Amino acid sequence: MPKIKTKRGAAKRVKATATGKLVRCNAFDGCHHIREKKSSKRKRTFRKSAAVSSTDTKRVMRMVPYLAS
Repeated sequence: MPKIKTKRGAAKRVKATATGKLVRCNAFDGCHHIREKKSSKRKRTFRKSAAVSSTDTKRVMRMVPYLAS
């Protein structure tokens, strides 16, 4: 059986926690574009990482097969 290739773009965007959950960065991370109209609170929340939803976990694990192992 050949090895499964990892989607490198997905591997750079997702990390696994010690318990096996997947963590991702928020969209607009760092918020570099059109900052004027966004509130400080909104820009601040973009900095935090978020968990991958349970519905997307299966899809992400297919893209990054060796992440949890």
